[in-house]
Amino acid sequence: MKRFVILSKEDDLSKELSQKLTIRLNELNYQLDEETPDFVVSIGGDGTFLRAIHQYIHQLELIKFVGIHTGTLGFFSSYDGHECEAFVQDLINDRLGYKEFPLLDICVNSKNGNEHYYALNEMRVENVIRTQLIRVSINSEYMETFRGTGLCISTQAGSTAYNRSLGGAILHEGLNLLQLTEITGIHHHAYRSLGSSLIVQEDAQITLESDDFCEAILCYDHLSVKLKKDSKIKCQYSEKTVHCVGRPNTSYIKRLKSLF
Repeated sequence: MKRFVILSKEDDLSKELSQKLTIRLNELNYQLDEETPDFVVSIGGDGTFLRAIHQYIHQLELIKFVGIHTGTLGFFSSYDGHECEAFVQDLINDRLGYKEFPLLDICVNSKNGNEHYYALNEMRVENVIRTQLIRVSINSEYMETFRGTGLCISTQAGSTAYNRSLGGAILHEGLNLLQLTEITGIHHHAYRSLGSSLIVQEDAQITLESDDFCEAILCYDHLSVKLKKDSKIKCQYSEKTVHCVGRPNTSYIKRLKSLF
């Protein structure tokens, strides 16, 4: 890995660390390359890390990502802000640990054709204007009709993010399963859906359909698009993966404890 780029949060500390790390890597004959980097350093929090992933979403197979934490949440980071030199030494001495995270492949079908979006954490269908009706199928088998604000489909990595705030389960690393969680579901004598998070196999496909997706929004990680009225959404794990490097033998439980 000889070509690098650093993406940082816009606070003073992160920008200062970015400048210092750039100088340090240049001294080691690493070349700054924003177009075709071998590795991308994210300095900030998980939001900065997600932006880095999506900026290079079409080059993922060629890039390794490393996170340096200066933000409020750093679940994808294995180095704190004061440990930049530790990262440099691990890089020099080939001591970096390796992890791979699969992405969600979100296929939205409408009269205009198919559009594909990708997410590391989760995708959500939300309608804050009116009650959204959504028919849910698992592997083409109808399961339920949901009524409420929306639904969230999260990865193992994303189980600690928006899914957690909805009361969904946290999945231990290595369990590359999908999780479907309700967003403000309506439950009374006329309408009722599962009400609990549903965890399905990693090769499952979850389909969301409605007679009217007008005013509904598809959110994927920190990004969003408006849905067409006739949209049909299929979500499953993609063949695309994110290659992450960092401190070796980083404890998942230690990172989990950092959330609370």
